[in-house]
Amino acid sequence: MGRCVGTKSAKPSVSDNALFAMHHPSDPILPVCDTSLRYVRLLERRPDGLVSFEFSIGWPELSVDLLLPAAAFEAFCANNRVLRLDDPSIAQHSNGDQ
Repeated sequence: MGRCVGTKSAKPSVSDNALFAMHHPSDPILPVCDTSLRYVRLLERRPDGLVSFEFSIGWPELSVDLLLPAAAFEAFCANNRVLRLDDPSIAQHSNGDQ
């Protein structure tokens, strides 16, 4: 019959071994990351109308710095339903200090 296309070799490749090593049961357990949570920390409202802020997903400690015009920043926050870390009550909640 015809030749089989897309079959995988029985011998594991280097990438298969790397994948196994990354998910080996002896790895330490990482904290849970809830990717439905979005965080913003306002850094600066600049005179030129741009807003400088940090944005993070899941872990507020891991963020990217972004710049948007003020109206786009407000829309971004609404669209992502962010928790504002520059609000003291939210910052306490995100650190578990309820």
